Amino acid sequence: MAEPMPLSLARRQKEDSGYMGLTSEEARSRLAMCGPNALPEPRAGSVAETFVRQFRSPLIYILLAAVLVSFLLGDVRDAVFIGVVLVANAIVGTTQEHSAGQAASALRKLEQPKANVVRDGRLVELDARLIVPGDLVALESGGRVPADMRLTAVDGLFCDESLLTGESAPVAKSPTPASVTGDEQRSYMAYAGALVTRGRARGVVSATGKNTEIGKIAIDISKAPLARSPLLIRLEGFSKLIALVVATVVVLLIVVGIARGMPASELFMMAVGLAVSAIPEGLPIAISVALAISMRRMARKHVIVRRMPAVEALGSCTIIATDKTGTLTLNELTVTDIRLPDGTDLFCDTHADIESCHIRGKDTSPDQARERATALLRAASLPNEGSLVRVEDGWTSVGDTVDVALLAAAHKAGLPRQSIEDDYPLIARIPYEPEIKYAASFHRHGDVVRIFVKGAAETLIAMSDRMEMNGRAVTIDRERLLRHKEEMAAQGLRVLAFAEGETTVEDDGGCGRHLLVDLVFLGLAGMQDPIRPEVPDAIRDCHNAGVQVVMLTGDDPKTAAAIAADAGLAFTIDQVVTGEEVSRAEAQGQASLDALARRGRIYARIAPSQKLALALALSRNGHFVAVTGDGVNDAPALKHAHIGVAMGRKGTEVAKESADIIITDDNFASIVSAIKEGRVAYANIRKVIFMLVSTGSAELVLFVFAATLALPMPLLPVQLLWLNLVTNGIQDVALASEGPEGDELSRAPRRPNEPIFDRVMIRRLCQTTLVMGGGGIATFYLALERGYSESDARNMLLLLLVLFENFQTFASRSERKSIVALGMFGNPLLLFCIAAALGLHITAMHVPLLSDTLQVSAMKPAEWAMLLLAASSILFIMEFDKRRLRGKSTAQS
Repeated sequence: MAEPMPLSLARRQKEDSGYMGLTSEEARSRLAMCGPNALPEPRAGSVAETFVRQFRSPLIYILLAAVLVSFLLGDVRDAVFIGVVLVANAIVGTTQEHSAGQAASALRKLEQPKANVVRDGRLVELDARLIVPGDLVALESGGRVPADMRLTAVDGLFCDESLLTGESAPVAKSPTPASVTGDEQRSYMAYAGALVTRGRARGVVSATGKNTEIGKIAIDISKAPLARSPLLIRLEGFSKLIALVVATVVVLLIVVGIARGMPASELFMMAVGLAVSAIPEGLPIAISVALAISMRRMARKHVIVRRMPAVEALGSCTIIATDKTGTLTLNELTVTDIRLPDGTDLFCDTHADIESCHIRGKDTSPDQARERATALLRAASLPNEGSLVRVEDGWTSVGDTVDVALLAAAHKAGLPRQSIEDDYPLIARIPYEPEIKYAASFHRHGDVVRIFVKGAAETLIAMSDRMEMNGRAVTIDRERLLRHKEEMAAQGLRVLAFAEGETTVEDDGGCGRHLLVDLVFLGLAGMQDPIRPEVPDAIRDCHNAGVQVVMLTGDDPKTAAAIAADAGLAFTIDQVVTGEEVSRAEAQGQASLDALARRGRIYARIAPSQKLALALALSRNGHFVAVTGDGVNDAPALKHAHIGVAMGRKGTEVAKESADIIITDDNFASIVSAIKEGRVAYANIRKVIFMLVSTGSAELVLFVFAATLALPMPLLPVQLLWLNLVTNGIQDVALASEGPEGDELSRAPRRPNEPIFDRVMIRRLCQTTLVMGGGGIATFYLALERGYSESDARNMLLLLLVLFENFQTFASRSERKSIVALGMFGNPLLLFCIAAALGLHITAMHVPLLSDTLQVSAMKPAEWAMLLLAASSILFIMEFDKRRLRGKSTAQS
């Protein structure tokens, strides 16, 4: 149970309203009517639903029809074989999807937050889910606000609402007056999820669950995403093209078959065989493997992918719309500048690890800087109510962000507060209050009492009559000190002053405000939410990769511009856009907003709904948009952009659940690594698609040539299924595991409207299709002419196509680089899988059950040699085309 409220606050609450909370019976009634104080969680599909979903595909429908017809024709063996392959494919897909869902569920916090609530006239600790409208809730420093509350009593309350507003500075709160309207009420409200950084308060709950400010945002993110993955968009176009081509050729061949008088059953099986040959059945599995491999690579670089298509999507992005607080900045107030009364400037490192930071000066060694800052930082640490403690995985802090920042600065100078307090035992303290604008503490030191004060510069300058100059106190120059303060404030810094003094008071009863006179002014400290050290380099890498970066923040335009400049963002003054301008553009219509989005680079004072509107406007302008953020206010944009990237350490659960990708180390540079992996994933998918489609197209040509030349069906449906799902399926998985080629971040992103098949791929597809298809039909025709039976001719043709696939897979490792540049053993898994695919087919030739089902048999050495020579031609053709492409690129550059 929480500690009771201070008596003065309890008395003030009683005087303000006399309200003493709900009874348990009233609370139960309201809980039944309003529901628990929690946001609805998305329903997770069952394993059975996931398994059934694997069969929802036009290709699967065709194969299921083939199973049914095979049964009706009495060909049970073929039907069972096809059915086993389909079930195995569904099991693999189910396993992958279910594992991804389990990983996403593990991201949620397991423990429920607690809250201090007045029930039946007593203050008790309850599960926050049980809070209802009308409850009287007590807040205290370090806790989170459990629901939206109208404050009735306040004792120095400050709330960090950055997760809702994007602003890092804590907001001062006041008790609700008799009547307030509009935006004024924000100062008198505490919102669910906000962190109490200082003070205590009580308030009456006005909204719970989905009716809170967070809940309203949750309504937006519960809707179906408005943007789709670039991969899904491209694959949809690719699938339509394949379906159109297959349908056209199937109809044509059926017409030819009818003209030749083929039986209906043979026509159907030919149509099924054609569909099986033309449609890359192994593509879904290969794509899943390529994405899964990249997911594992990203995880090693602190990037967790919650939705598999997001792997490739980040590699496709052309613009990153990033939040400022917690993404570009550390989301913590930090002392960055110290100015001593003589004008000496000292600087504090802003690295994440406090123990690796130092105080330094322009012309001052670290030891000298530390010595000169000692008096000021001692005065910063002692009149301080915060705490900073080293824990196993970093640092933990409690208290106001200003107090914590001052403690961190003192620690950087080698002055941890515990060591200071040992020499300066505390006697009495005057806590900080907004009305007096300072905090002071009195400490025993030898025979005197030392006084340390921190607060507003104007206040402390007025309290002082001397200032420290090079280790000695001289008469104060107030105008000079005020000028120092104004100069630091103009840099966007939050400025605090420090002073010290001493007295001969013997007991704590005499320590009070009347002693805060004739102090020695020690200097000023400037604080800000600093840029993450890795951000400038990361943004530069994004620019080199052709990815634009824009900033969306709730901060003031001047602050936003200063942060953007420090981060390395390139922009002009007219590209700094305010939320007010966005509102006007929205009122004028979509075209006006799109025009504004084309101009803007820095968006300041942006409301949560405007972040989403701008992300959609950027999308309409032809960009693939990645949105980053960590707060609840970022959630709608994270959900509905092409790709949402949430920060894992300081990001809210709502932001994580809304995002596609989570950066576990909150390192903006990790996004660049993820972009690289996304491009590798898409390149591997293109390689797999090319390999599968080229072999499938060759099979299609086989059927066309066979029908034109009035030859028997070149391959049986079960042989095609073996070729495409089994032997091909082993190799395409290995091809999907190719590593980066090294130049991924030196190339511009793909055009948003770029199809999977570009000009180079189409040319190579035509080349390889004619070589494999023409070579295959020639082999089949010559075998029949030499007296081979149809079964033996198909056996020879099937082996030739397996060998073609082996060489084609090896040649497909890169679109530009030769196999010599890549290294023969650059992908050991690929070599193993090529050997495995060939070995599997050789095994099928010699195992009775498989050989009978596939109608294959062992081949003579001379036949092997002839087929190997014919199949290797595909490798030389591919290498020649790559060399020509490299030469053309060199000439253009």
